[in-house]
Amino acid sequence: MADRVINGMKIEFMAKSVNESFARAAVACFAAQADPSVAVIADLKTVVSEAVTNSIVHGYSGVEDKSLCPIYIQCRLFESGRLVIRIKDRGRGIEDIETAMQPLFTTDLDGERSGMGFTVMKSFTDGIKVHSRLGKGTTVTLEKRLDRK
Repeated sequence: MADRVINGMKIEFMAKSVNESFARAAVACFAAQADPSVAVIADLKTVVSEAVTNSIVHGYSGVEDKSLCPIYIQCRLFESGRLVIRIKDRGRGIEDIETAMQPLFTTDLDGERSGMGFTVMKSFTDGIKVHSRLGKGTTVTLEKRLDRK
């Protein structure tokens, strides 16, 4: 039997740091319909924060006018309680995804970033997929199983 989508949402916002908290809250509110634990909501907020921050800091690095830099989030909740979150940008893309996903890897030459974003995303979800094309952008797909009541 196929796992049927029971609800979904899409949002788009500018790649500005002030919108990171909006993204976290939007995904948490969407997930709340499945009545997950507070710990699961905290995990979801953390992974959304990491993915959105990566888009802002790395995907759109060097772009001064962030109004030209969209970030898209799509969430789908399945009958089984599986939540799929897709976070997409149209930024510069990732040259080597395998290397970028290694703990402590960072392209931040100023040393302000720890290189743990993908590691955190892997740790707090049940699955992660990253698709990227240079000059076209990156899509991070995160999966989390929620206990639906």
